Amino acid sequence: MKHDKVGSVMTTEVVRAPYGAPFKEVARLLADHRISGLPVVDDDEKVIGVISESDLLVRQAQTPDPYAPKRRFRLVLPTRGARRQVAKARARTAGQLMSAPPVTVHAESTIAEAARVMAQNRVERLPVVDEEDRLVGIVTRRDLLQVFLRPDREIRSEVIDEVLVRSLWLTPQAVAVSVWEGVVTLDGMLERRSEAEIAVAMTRRIDGVVGVVDKLTHRFDDAHLRPDQPVVHGVTEDWLRKL
Repeated sequence: MKHDKVGSVMTTEVVRAPYGAPFKEVARLLADHRISGLPVVDDDEKVIGVISESDLLVRQAQTPDPYAPKRRFRLVLPTRGARRQVAKARARTAGQLMSAPPVTVHAESTIAEAARVMAQNRVERLPVVDEEDRLVGIVTRRDLLQVFLRPDREIRSEVIDEVLVRSLWLTPQAVAVSVWEGVVTLDGMLERRSEAEIAVAMTRRIDGVVGVVDKLTHRFDDAHLRPDQPVVHGVTEDWLRKL
């Protein structure tokens, strides 16, 4: 099944900062290009870190307020996070400001994979790298959301061609497929329960699908069969193992 790759939606003109870029140069890059973060690269264009606006704001946040009441002295051992904040407050270059190691994604990764990496790491953008970790682009949350702009007719065509015909070896008329605002409805009777489960699972994985309404029925319930009694073979058998 075809999944759009990160390389198809990424921006190739990437604003980046060299490791030794001064603090003010980094601030100018963010302001001039109206962006909230950028990757840091070494002399070989390999991504070695990332900088966000919050990294620069640490300096302002750590500046003492002359009008604030004086605190009573208390010995507190600094945590690793606190030490990192102090170091960034004193940073003078991109290399000192950046967070490392960077969270990146490859151009050949699927949009779904990139979305999972963003969600797990709570980031809004990902530098895109090649096989040698060199910067080739950047992808944002907005870029990934483009997948949900696929026309319903295009999604329907892929469900019929990739799921029904190529994977389950069914005729296009075996299942009634309708799509409305990205929600796919599958309606019909298949020979086996496993085929219906595969159809639903594969449809959910198609780019742009918001949800699946399962109205499929089956003539034969093969859920009780042992693993050494496969019901389907080839591509569908592989899918069945993943369910």
